[in-house]
Amino acid sequence: MTEQSGASQPSVLLAFRAENVRSFRDDLEFSMLATAVGERAVVRSVPWREGGTPLDVLAVAGVFGANASGKSNLLKAMDDMRSCVLYSFRRLDPEGEIPRRPFVLDRQARAKPSRFEVDLVLEGVRHEYGFVLDDEHVIEEWAYRYPKGRAALIFRREGDRVEAGSVDRQKTRAVQKLLRPNALFLSTAASANHGVLLPLYQWFGRNLRLAEADSRPWRQAFTTEMLGSDRLKDRVIALLHAADLGVTSAQKREPDPVMQERLRRAVRILQGAEEEPELDEGPTFEELGVELLHRGADGEEVPLHAEDESLGTRVWFGLIGPVVQALEVGSVFLADELDASLHPALSTELVRLFQDPQTNPRRAQLVFNSHDSTLLGGSVGERLLGRDQVWFTEKHGDGSTHLYPLADLEPRKQEAIGKRYLDGRYGATPILSHQEFAAAVAPEARGAS
Repeated sequence: MTEQSGASQPSVLLAFRAENVRSFRDDLEFSMLATAVGERAVVRSVPWREGGTPLDVLAVAGVFGANASGKSNLLKAMDDMRSCVLYSFRRLDPEGEIPRRPFVLDRQARAKPSRFEVDLVLEGVRHEYGFVLDDEHVIEEWAYRYPKGRAALIFRREGDRVEAGSVDRQKTRAVQKLLRPNALFLSTAASANHGVLLPLYQWFGRNLRLAEADSRPWRQAFTTEMLGSDRLKDRVIALLHAADLGVTSAQKREPDPVMQERLRRAVRILQGAEEEPELDEGPTFEELGVELLHRGADGEEVPLHAEDESLGTRVWFGLIGPVVQALEVGSVFLADELDASLHPALSTELVRLFQDPQTNPRRAQLVFNSHDSTLLGGSVGERLLGRDQVWFTEKHGDGSTHLYPLADLEPRKQEAIGKRYLDGRYGATPILSHQEFAAAVAPEARGAS
């Protein structure tokens, strides 16, 4: 597999905004910028313009909330933006509809357009990029950069009209001739090798990839392919061993040509060069040809059959590859339900890999959601996450999601955040009635005598 190294200039996510996307009917704004209440040890200083004061950026953010409150939808909305950028030109039929997920519980919202925006530092320069679209057209699209602290237009689009910025105008005008109503200008420009816009397009290829249950087979295949690299194999085995799963080593059987192509496809998918196929769920753990070795009673290393490995081991194996890649390249990694099938101590260590500048020198970022209140910690000395690294989702009565940061609630420095969260002090917890649960299973409710 291709072994990538991070760019000399940092590239980090600053903020993500959206509207009318999945369960977010109204505006949502998510920020990775540190605030005055942050823990200085986890803040990274990132240069963003020539001669400017660096920005204080966070390495990790965690989203907490009740079931079905929209935690996963925040991460999926980011992944939706990524998919639209990467594939709108090369995937869509010229006359086809644009795949999007507006808020469906409101008839008026279903007919309204959706909006996506990101603020990021790309190769040491702040950029803003966004677009507005409906089911058939890209209505607006824009990109700005801030090389000297003031906004410099790269391009701005309204319908089929594109206003070119001061850099590479000739190429921008040439790309306009290829533009389709249902394709993003950024996607079209990348296909034409637009020098100014290509790095922005490639950022989406490396970033905002969502690790969720459905993508686990491809992530396990990606980790398997890493076992073919001497340097990366050592990292994979070290993380398997460090997780205290009883695994001492790992080996990969030589795959047949069909499986070898599926492993290569997993690499292309995880690197943004290919879309995850809709009709292919990915290879099973048994098909990968991986053997994890466990130490037996007599000290001998014994390979276990794939079906005998625990779910937690498989989940961790599927996370290792993308996590190693994110730390190597310095990318934004999205983890849905970080605590699913993992012990809280293991989830904690994964977060620490991103928090610690020694293990994360390239400023990779982790955005995750979880139900695990132990990740919130107690008072300041026990916290894994700073007060500005915690976000909550809450569902309104109409089914829409409200996203808000813990910092807006002005928690005290010594506050026991995990306990207060479980007590419902911050909202974002389910409102449950034991009487309703009891009545649902009572003999009378089942019609029993």
